[in-house]
Amino acid sequence: MTNAFCYQASTEEEIKSINNQTTQLQNALWSIVEVTADEQQTPTIALVVSGMNDVLNAQGYTQAAWWNQLPTAAWLLLAIIALFCNTLIGYGARRRNNSVLVILPLLISISFFLIADVDSPRRGLIRVVPQNLLSLRQSLPAN
Repeated sequence: MTNAFCYQASTEEEIKSINNQTTQLQNALWSIVEVTADEQQTPTIALVVSGMNDVLNAQGYTQAAWWNQLPTAAWLLLAIIALFCNTLIGYGARRRNNSVLVILPLLISISFFLIADVDSPRRGLIRVVPQNLLSLRQSLPAN
């Protein structure tokens, strides 16, 4: 396995390689669990099968989060709402303090930035360190 984790991978080749390795490991683990479950049908083995299924589901949910990002139509709707809000504030600011003309566009820009950053898990400024996975990796023996 490469040193880069999928959440740290930067190139498509690394991501593809890690996905292939993950699929191979999942198939190997599932085949072991399947053989054991066929031989010994006990509550403990049922719990192991359920846990293995949860692991595979968690990986699938993570992969879906990477694939399913905000559609272009949602970004367009956000931009239209921001434009209309800023226009209304600008129109109404003739009678009030002009500091509102700076604050609202700034807040909307920051909101767009945060939405875009959270929507792109492999890129962006907000990075969450998966400490549980790092601890698990350190606890496993090296191959």
